Order: sequence, then C-alpha cells, then structure tokens
Amino acid sequence: MSALELYELEGCPYCAKVKKKLDELDLEYESHMVPRSHDERTEVEAVSGQTGVPVLVDPEHGIDGMPESDDIVEYLEETYA
Repeated sequence: MSALELYELEGCPYCAKVKKKLDELDLEYESHMVPRSHDERTEVEAVSGQTGVPVLVDPEHGIDGMPESDDIVEYLEETYA
C-alpha cells in the first residue's frame, strides 16, 4: 500500500489535476472521497486544518496535509519526477 493519500471530491477539476500528475508519475496513492458539504468534511479538516480539496498526505516526506492543487503538483514533480 502506498504512503501517499489524496483527499478528493468526485468531479473536482483541481483534484483531477492532481490525480493526472500522480498517474503521469506512476505513483500509487490511497484515495479518500470527501462529502460535498464542507460542514461534513471533518476528516480532511483534521488532516489539513481546512475543508477544501484536494489535500495530499505524504508521511514519508513529512507532508501532513498539503492543500492547493498547484502546490501539490509542484511538490510531486520536485519530489518524485
């Protein structure tokens, strides 16, 4: 099982951008689908301190809950490309 975890929402274009990069780099990850309602996103809030998605967790590199798709894509390129 991969150490990478992605908190995402079905149909989210920002999440799709991150998933595309994960696929391009052939990285395995565990997906956590979050509820549509921000009020119900307690799991992602506990990890990242906010309720937006996507959020990446990479414990092997000390990433506890990175938000923002552009930041995640840049991180993945720098770390795994």
